Amino acid sequence: MAVTGNRIISPMVLLGLLIMASMDFSVAQIGVCYGRNGNGLPSNPSQVVALYNQNNIRRMRIYDPHQPTLQALSGSNIELILGVPNADLQSIASSQANANTWVQNNVRNHPNVRFRYIAVGNEVSPIRQDTSQYVNFVLPALQNINNAISAAGLGTRIRVSTSIDTGVLGTSYPPADGAFRSDVNGFLNPIIRFLANSGAPLLVNIYPYFSYIDNPRDINLQYALFTSDGIVVPGGVRYQNLFYAILDAMYAAVERSGGPNVEIVVSESGWPSAGSSVATVENSRLYNTNLIRRARDGTPRRPGRAIETYIFSMLDEDQRNPEIERNFGIFRSNGQNKYPISFN
Repeated sequence: MAVTGNRIISPMVLLGLLIMASMDFSVAQIGVCYGRNGNGLPSNPSQVVALYNQNNIRRMRIYDPHQPTLQALSGSNIELILGVPNADLQSIASSQANANTWVQNNVRNHPNVRFRYIAVGNEVSPIRQDTSQYVNFVLPALQNINNAISAAGLGTRIRVSTSIDTGVLGTSYPPADGAFRSDVNGFLNPIIRFLANSGAPLLVNIYPYFSYIDNPRDINLQYALFTSDGIVVPGGVRYQNLFYAILDAMYAAVERSGGPNVEIVVSESGWPSAGSSVATVENSRLYNTNLIRRARDGTPRRPGRAIETYIFSMLDEDQRNPEIERNFGIFRSNGQNKYPISFN
C-alpha cells in the first residue's frame, strides 16, 4: 500500500496513476479504424499496413483478433487497439482460463505487435436491442482479460477497457450537465469504477454526424463540421464545435459516475461521404481534416490536452448495415484516396 497525505492508495490505483502520468497529452494522437466488412478490399492485410505507413498513420483499431492482420502488424511499430468481439464476451466472462487462453493466442503470441488497448466489447448497452444480451458479461470479461494481461507481465504496457457510444447519455446539454441515462447507470457505474482503479481510459465512439442528422433544426451543420465560430452554452462557455461539446458531456457523465480521473479515448469518429444530403465527399474531408487539427487542442473541460482519437474508418465497407455506415472510409475499398488528407 502507498500512502499520500492521510490517504492510503492501493497498488492498483497507484499503478493507474503512474500509467496516466506517463501518457503524452501534448500532441495530437490520431489513429484510424480498420474493418473488413466489405467486398473489393485489399486481399492481404499487409497491403493495408503499408497504406497506414505510407500515410504516416501510427495507430490502428481492429475489432477482432484477425490473425493475418496481427501478423502483418508485427514489427510495424503501429500501436493497436485490439477488440474482443461481443460474441466472445460470455466465454471470457465465465472463465479466467478462457481469458488467459485468449490473451495467449492473440497477444502473447504476437510479441512484436505494439498493443495499446484491449477493447472488451463494442457499444454494449442495456438500451440497444442488438447488444443488450451482452450486458452482464462486460465487467467480468474486463476483469478476466485484465487479470490475464497483468499475469503476463503486460499490465504497464496494455490497458483494458470497453467501447461505448453516446446513446448512453441522458443529458448532454449544456455539456457541464452531462449525465448517463438512469437505465444504464447500473451497467456503467461499476465499469467506470473498474477503469478508475486500473488507470485505463474509457473508449467512446463519438459521431457529430448522427447528432446533426437526428436534430438538424437545432444543430448548425458548420458547428458539426468544425467550420463555425462556435456557440456560447449556458454557463458562459464557448464551444467551437459539436465534437468538443459531446466529449465534454461524456466527461461530465463519467465524473458523476465515480471516475473524475478517468480519461476518454475517442475510439471512433468520422463523417460519411455518401448516403444522405450532408454525407458528401467534401463534408467528409472537412470533418476528418478538422478533426485531426482540433484533436491537438483539448476541450473546454480538458484544455491543452490532446485528444487521442481514431477515425472511422480506413476503407469503405459495403457489407456494413445500415447503409450509411458503408461510406465512412477515408479511402475507397480498393485503397484509393477519396480526398487529400494529412496525418503529419
